[in-house]
Amino acid sequence: MTSPEIREFTVNIPREERERLKRMLRDTEIMRGAGTPYGPEYKWADDLYKKRTDDFDWYFVQDKINELPHDMGEFEGVKIHFRHSRSKTANAIPLLLIHWWPAVFYEFSRNEQAFHVVVPSVPGLRLVDWPPKAGWTLQDTAKVFDSVMKKLGYNEYMVQCGGRRYFVGRELGMRYRPSCKLIHFNFIPSEMPDNAKSWTEREHAIAERMEDWYENHLGYAVCMRTRPHTIGIGLHGNPMGIPIMPSMLCFSENLPIEEFAEFTTDFCSNSLKMEKTGKVVYYKEHDNGGHFAALECPGELV
Repeated sequence: MTSPEIREFTVNIPREERERLKRMLRDTEIMRGAGTPYGPEYKWADDLYKKRTDDFDWYFVQDKINELPHDMGEFEGVKIHFRHSRSKTANAIPLLLIHWWPAVFYEFSRNEQAFHVVVPSVPGLRLVDWPPKAGWTLQDTAKVFDSVMKKLGYNEYMVQCGGRRYFVGRELGMRYRPSCKLIHFNFIPSEMPDNAKSWTEREHAIAERMEDWYENHLGYAVCMRTRPHTIGIGLHGNPMGIPIMPSMLCFSENLPIEEFAEFTTDFCSNSLKMEKTGKVVYYKEHDNGGHFAALECPGELV
């Protein structure tokens, strides 16, 4: 089932890296904030700072991560870390689970045995190679992930993804048929249907939410897409600069659940749009969940 280039791997962050992170944290000055409209509150940032510097035990987390098997291999010229858990059922379905920033492979930490599960880390994150060329695209990532599945012996497989990783899953479904047989999305970034007169009350509420997102919360994504090193250099040297919480404010504050029957996200997921993209065989709305569905509501996702 495995290629000679694939080897067992243990997550082991060198102690000197951990000590360097501690020094950087201690040297960080927490700025007093101006309230949530401008970013994280001072108290939240200060509490996180104290937790990270005084209480957080990385080695405990590392041991938990290593309770499950890990592998490392080279695919399409890129070194990729991944988790591979085979089911005891011989004819189980091979399932590729795709995470995305700022989540990591550990988002899918439960070892469900209904599938042969493969969870690769996205190129460019801590345990894998940087993309080997400038202008790396989502199409390149899809090519690498298809190569992962083929080298593991899965000539046919299914995919689960959502959010920004949706674009990788869509690429797998379009370009790598018949290997990629089916894709399950937990949400699809898409525009609203063209005819506003046909919108439901829920869709009108989501449209207002989307307008707020584009106007007030999309700046980081534009910068990361066009000039990533503008903020990347600063974040790389400041561990207090990378928490996702400031961006999560708009996902979770003051949301009436009755207005949002789907996973509460920054985009509208719409079955009508998907019917124009591919053959829709299953569509369901949920009362609970968010941007990180695998962490927030694994039961509903499964």
